[in-house]
Amino acid sequence: MQQADKSPKKGVTTHFGYQDVPVEDKTRMVRGVFDSVASRYDLMNDLMSLGVHRLWKRHFIAISNIQPGQRVLDLAGGTGDIAALMSKRVGSNGSVVLSDINEAMLAVGRERMEDRGIVGNIEYSLANAEKLPFADAEFDAVTIAFGLRNVTDQQAALQEMFRVLKPGGRAMILEFSKVEFEGLKKVYDAYSFGILPRLGKLVTDDEDSYRYLAESIRKHPSQDDLADMMIEAGFSNVTYRNLTGGVVAIHSGHHG
Repeated sequence: MQQADKSPKKGVTTHFGYQDVPVEDKTRMVRGVFDSVASRYDLMNDLMSLGVHRLWKRHFIAISNIQPGQRVLDLAGGTGDIAALMSKRVGSNGSVVLSDINEAMLAVGRERMEDRGIVGNIEYSLANAEKLPFADAEFDAVTIAFGLRNVTDQQAALQEMFRVLKPGGRAMILEFSKVEFEGLKKVYDAYSFGILPRLGKLVTDDEDSYRYLAESIRKHPSQDDLADMMIEAGFSNVTYRNLTGGVVAIHSGHHG
């Protein structure tokens, strides 16, 4: 399948947190954030979720229906938490591609996987989710956890996920989302904008990156809007379920 031209259009802007920036600059700016936090990414997630991200990720893979022998792709795979869980599921006859656009993050992911002794069924790919270097219908499943909101053209990424899936394959997205309950939302906002950047400054000396990450959550599409985007990309049987009152949501869709 020939891919459409997805080159950034000059003069068009997009959001980088609450800032409007030229669309061609966002990928570079996001890369700068993750270059800054790569070695402390797991700590960052612990701070952002109070450690609950580990439970969310385990549940995400527990309901994935990934089977032994399958070939699966983890986009924006970071330090390898999702890939490690999938590696156990696909077994020695399957394979997991751990992919990230950020070289520093991918290097940390490779190091963490090797430290865990996970080497036999793992591959690594430095790749942009909007322009994946894989063949059509190559994977049984594609996942992305806490990475879609950092993609410049999310619709293009969803279309690429659909393209590389085999017929009958499943895409799953785990992402921070829109909180359902007003009382929880107030607490969550106070933590995200009042406490989290200060923790980032205190623990990692990087207040700005943590502020961007909190803002990027608020700019991410709502549960229903993301479901509509998946349908537009071609997915069928699109569903989502909220976790922790909508702090995060798991979206799922099938190819065909």
